[in-house]
Amino acid sequence: MAAPALAQPVTGGTLIYLEQQAHTNLYPPAGGFYPNSGILNQITDKLTYQNPQTLEIEPWIATSWTVNDTLTEYTFKIRPGVTFSDGTPLDARAVARNFDTYGRGDKSRKFPVSEVINNYDHSEIIDDLTVKFVFKRPSPGFLQGTAVIGSGLVSPATLDRSFDELGDATKIIGSGPFVVERETLGKELKLKARTDYNWGPARLAHQGRAYLDGITFIVTPEDSVRIGALLSGQADVIRQIQAYDEPQVEAQSFLIYAPSTRGVNNALVFRPDNPLVADARVRKALLHATNTQEIVDTLFSRHYPKATSVIASSAVGYEDQSARLAYDPQRSKKLLAEAGWQPGHDGILARDGVKLELSIYESLPQPQSKAMLQLVAQQWAQIGVRLNVLNADSGSIAVDLLDPLKTPVAHTMVGRADPDVIKSNFHPANRDVLRQKGGLSDKIKSFVDEALNGRLEAIAAETDPEKRLALTREVQAYIIEQAYQIPIFEEPQAFAAAPHVKGLAFDAVARPSFYSTWLDK
Repeated sequence: MAAPALAQPVTGGTLIYLEQQAHTNLYPPAGGFYPNSGILNQITDKLTYQNPQTLEIEPWIATSWTVNDTLTEYTFKIRPGVTFSDGTPLDARAVARNFDTYGRGDKSRKFPVSEVINNYDHSEIIDDLTVKFVFKRPSPGFLQGTAVIGSGLVSPATLDRSFDELGDATKIIGSGPFVVERETLGKELKLKARTDYNWGPARLAHQGRAYLDGITFIVTPEDSVRIGALLSGQADVIRQIQAYDEPQVEAQSFLIYAPSTRGVNNALVFRPDNPLVADARVRKALLHATNTQEIVDTLFSRHYPKATSVIASSAVGYEDQSARLAYDPQRSKKLLAEAGWQPGHDGILARDGVKLELSIYESLPQPQSKAMLQLVAQQWAQIGVRLNVLNADSGSIAVDLLDPLKTPVAHTMVGRADPDVIKSNFHPANRDVLRQKGGLSDKIKSFVDEALNGRLEAIAAETDPEKRLALTREVQAYIIEQAYQIPIFEEPQAFAAAPHVKGLAFDAVARPSFYSTWLDK
């Protein structure tokens, strides 16, 4: 008996996609927030495409490129005939305008510098379809940086707007397979297929317009409502399915997708400018008091591997740091005693009349953040440290997160399939998660780690691939040795989809792409 023919993609239909949080700003370098990237990935294209299986960089809007020996000049040939949805040509001039804005920022329009572009100087337009980018120092991560969501290409008209205007999706003009049809801010967004689209990544089997006619994004904060809508047929795909909901979804033959974010792991980070965690012995004590295996076993599923380093085991340049991350509460107590902390009458450690009491905000983008932090608080309580878990809806959260005296610990992660991701997370010129003097906050009194910053800058400028990977391994060891970070688990992006959703794809850091998706109804 002959095997049944595989179903062929069909064109038509609208995908209903439920998102946990509303998008914020859709300036592409702000696309690191997953609700933002879920939209940007559908309406913008990139110069290059990072194959999510091989991590190789492949042609997309750029048909080819050359790089000089010092990695200070990158020249791209642009695909002819590509246009933005407003009819503007996506040519060398438009590409140059995009990267001049992303690489240098634009203070007059409040556009920040992209965290994925290092050492940028300027662009040169060689001809209508050839553009060169010149860097002040080597920029080995730039080629991969042209493939990420933060480098999505937008029309010059979009870049003529201010940053504040780009919280409205209707103001974003891209060249992608979908265009924004209408939006109810904070609630719903409708995209429609661009019927003349014909310039997807060159090596994808699917070419031409998207199969779907449209996508409806609906902001649905409640986990139970998203799950209920999916299982009842009211939704096709949902993001941020919690681990405890996975069994009921799979029991009804729905599908779980949990692609890796391949970057800096889901982790706790310290702000050493706070006197309570300025001593590395205190930070190390808290690291060894954190039972990450218990956290993963209690709250998560097989899709959330226990972290064994600063970055995921699937990340470029990963180095196993398990030996330095062992759960050892007795060692924790010894380190704290050495640092002068003694149990008070209430069991909380104290020194010079000050209790070892720390505060941390839950992080809504991270799965089960509050439950995880509450479990960490229970674990730290066993060695006499109090951790207060604060609600993310506090009106003072934005200000408090800049002040180490109020938030000595934070819950973070960042995805990117390139070693520069470590610099993006820790360097004071980027996300500055440690809160260093000269970084994002003006509340820092003295903390700065030039040894760390020098290593991060070296990764972003090293031209020899092997030396760059060696530096990446070295900086992971340094961060753990200083106990700046407590890695918890390798964070995926967890989606659930109905069985009739076919061709669902994800980029190299787990952002959804609906270009080749179709509905088999």
